[in-house]
Amino acid sequence: MSKNSNKFLDDLTPFQWFEQWLNDATEKIEQDPNAMSLATIDPIGTLSIRIVLLKAWDNKGFVFYTNSKSRKGAAMNVNKQVGLSFYWPSLNRQIRISGSVEKVTDLESDAYFQSRAVRSKLGAWASKQSQPLESREHLLRSVAEYGAEFGDEVPRPAHWFGYRVIPSDMEFWEAGEFRLHNRWRWERDNEKWRVQRLNP
Repeated sequence: MSKNSNKFLDDLTPFQWFEQWLNDATEKIEQDPNAMSLATIDPIGTLSIRIVLLKAWDNKGFVFYTNSKSRKGAAMNVNKQVGLSFYWPSLNRQIRISGSVEKVTDLESDAYFQSRAVRSKLGAWASKQSQPLESREHLLRSVAEYGAEFGDEVPRPAHWFGYRVIPSDMEFWEAGEFRLHNRWRWERDNEKWRVQRLNP
């Protein structure tokens, strides 16, 4: 994908580039090639970054799941602007994405939740994510209590669902010799994408 021709760039969408780079990472990286940094800004303007896992994507955006009452959930409920970053050191590649978040449909959230292991489902009920925890024993006891209540048929908590990041710009970075890196940035202009090559 590291070609110089502007026509080559114009013939592709950023999602086609993303698909190729993610496929390369999936083939060559054993653990969590779908890991991405998520940056949010809370109501008082504090920036916070953490790693989440990409669970689905298409030409509309990039989906991850979380507790909406968590620190990141509280931030996104107020400020919809977020950033994502994928970094694959062994491939010398990085993708940065800026955009806004929206809630995925209940059908999407239900389908993904039901694909999870039972104990992970119970954890979504037991964990008051980002809140102070009395002890790990307290958390495990809560998991066991929800297990006794639900058995193997664990419903999705109303506060647990997916967010879709709808990109407004996407930048692809590939390392070059002597720090003469390759960088391409796509910016959304209404329904079209415009691309330009950037200096390292």
